[in-house]
Amino acid sequence: MSELLLACVLLSWIVTCQSGPWRPCTDLLPLDLLSRVLPVSGRAQDGIRMVQSRGARGFQFSGSPQLFSFPASQLFINCNFFPSEFSVVVTLKIPQMPPEKSEYIFTLLEGDSEEPLLGLRLSQNKFHFLQKGHGSRKRITFKAVGLDDNRWHTVVLAVTGRYTILTVDCGTPLELVLERSFPDNLDTTGSTFFIASRRRWNGLFSGLMRQLVLLPGSDATSQICPSSEPQLSALSVPQALLHLPIKPSSTDLPLHPYEAEVRVTAGVSPPCGHSEEGQLWFNTLKRGLFLCDGIVWLTMLQVKEKLDYVEDHQDLFTNSETFDIEVFHIPSVGLFMATANRDSNLGSGIYKWTDGRFERYQNISTYDAKAWQYFTVGKKKFLVVANCRSKDAGDQEQSVIYKWSSRKLKFIHYQTLITHSARDWEAFSIQDETFLAVANHRQGERNHNIDSVIYKWNPVAQFFEVNQTIPTTGAYDWEFFTIGPYYFLAVANTFNGRSTVIDSTIYIWLGGMFQTYQSITTFGAIDWEMFQIENRVFLAVANSQMLTEEGKILYSINSTIYELSMTSQTFIKFQEIETNSALDWEYFTVGDDRFLVVANSYDGNSYSLNSVIYRWQGFEGFIPVHRLSTNGCRDWEYFNTTDGSYLIYSSARAALSKVLKLRTI
Repeated sequence: MSELLLACVLLSWIVTCQSGPWRPCTDLLPLDLLSRVLPVSGRAQDGIRMVQSRGARGFQFSGSPQLFSFPASQLFINCNFFPSEFSVVVTLKIPQMPPEKSEYIFTLLEGDSEEPLLGLRLSQNKFHFLQKGHGSRKRITFKAVGLDDNRWHTVVLAVTGRYTILTVDCGTPLELVLERSFPDNLDTTGSTFFIASRRRWNGLFSGLMRQLVLLPGSDATSQICPSSEPQLSALSVPQALLHLPIKPSSTDLPLHPYEAEVRVTAGVSPPCGHSEEGQLWFNTLKRGLFLCDGIVWLTMLQVKEKLDYVEDHQDLFTNSETFDIEVFHIPSVGLFMATANRDSNLGSGIYKWTDGRFERYQNISTYDAKAWQYFTVGKKKFLVVANCRSKDAGDQEQSVIYKWSSRKLKFIHYQTLITHSARDWEAFSIQDETFLAVANHRQGERNHNIDSVIYKWNPVAQFFEVNQTIPTTGAYDWEFFTIGPYYFLAVANTFNGRSTVIDSTIYIWLGGMFQTYQSITTFGAIDWEMFQIENRVFLAVANSQMLTEEGKILYSINSTIYELSMTSQTFIKFQEIETNSALDWEYFTVGDDRFLVVANSYDGNSYSLNSVIYRWQGFEGFIPVHRLSTNGCRDWEYFNTTDGSYLIYSSARAALSKVLKLRTI
């Protein structure tokens, strides 16, 4: 009897269910998840603010994750099952993430559980889809998606059967095939949606979020793509982000907190690259507002400075005579300077800017060091020295790359490279690949006609490897520069064994290697300096001496500034400046004024000479404005601190370098 009663009840339930219309668990319209955690119109809420960046607005979350949650029952009104086919659309902007960090876009958590039934998570260059199904939890990972680059991106994740499809900025879809289909019985009873978190502070989304939409039953890609702005394709963006906020009266709170991305420093220039494009920087020292164009900071508003005079600031006693100075900044650590010193027994010094002066920080063993070069590869920071001699007589000469240790807070040995009387290193990047070029001066005592080498960073081996060799003639300096989409590398050739009147060469990057672009006759060339004034491109060469094959030597000769001719597409002579065994040019700006300072070292009789600062005068070219007393001047470096602007010069005749302060009005 009981079995008959049960059968009747089941039959009645089936008839009842089939007699009514079928309804999905939720509406098949786009469900705006982001709007459900926003404050009610007209009210402020802690922990969320609206930020404009790169021409679009998004929300930034900084409050308790509990504030940005809502029960799943608000969405699934007809039953408690999550749809088996769906897509999620999210528009976001997030800076580069550390390798060990993960952040959540949203999660669906059951009761008090910390394990999500469903969720989206970001890590460095990866996008993760989290799900629970068939008694286990899974993580589907899309690699090399490039979302953490501080740019806006619109991402569509579509799930249908065994297929999970990711589309970024209406691009080519990435498809992963699962072992099993997404479950059609994922029960959301008692579950809660957490936006920008997994209920905990750890993993809170730190970027900007513009839209977060769940579309049951279909792939949203066809609804938002193609698009004229694929990075900002919209399916359902909260109204608060579409219009300017209403300006409140002076006594009322704003309806939505609003601000633009702006950095404020006292003189120290923040980085400006692709990731910072569109950001503002306010320099309190120079009283100026600047905009990053992805390459340099462009002046928007600034009180213009004028160089008045140069004054002595610091006498810096070094280990021995100094052939090169490298000034560099390590973020969150400070401003440093490395000196390339002659004496192999005493090595070379690294100094840190402390309380307005350079103080000795670290000493490194070097062997007749000629130059330092600071550079970065990703987050790694390096310093490479050009050693001119070997450690012991008869041994092979070696130059060394040192890596900054964030734990020891000093540079430690990283890689050794065989060089030949190395005079200079130049680090540069081409299409996200890092290169190092060494200027090999001579092999043995007489052979100046040898190869200089270009090394390339191997990201797998984590070392530099030979990429290309270039025949050079007593090479002394490399100068890398770009003009539009083209990459150039200029070598200063000094001596061929008989004469200093030889060609120095400019190379252009074509077909994955450097090829000859132009040769220019120079006279013991020691340095190239490239600079731009508005849309004009210049190259200045420091000519050190004219030694003819007849044995005649001249030190007081002209150094030359060349300008790129857009007509001939070659560098042509722009201006000649009389110099005395010039060893270096340094270009710098103060306010709207442009300057060149030359290192005059010897006139044939004395090393105690005036080195000269020249100011750009347009049609007149560069004219002398300041004469600075120097002794065997070898190198000039310009740098900024929170206290102002400085020049430092090194002496190849004495263990004394000088820091000079630029006084402005």
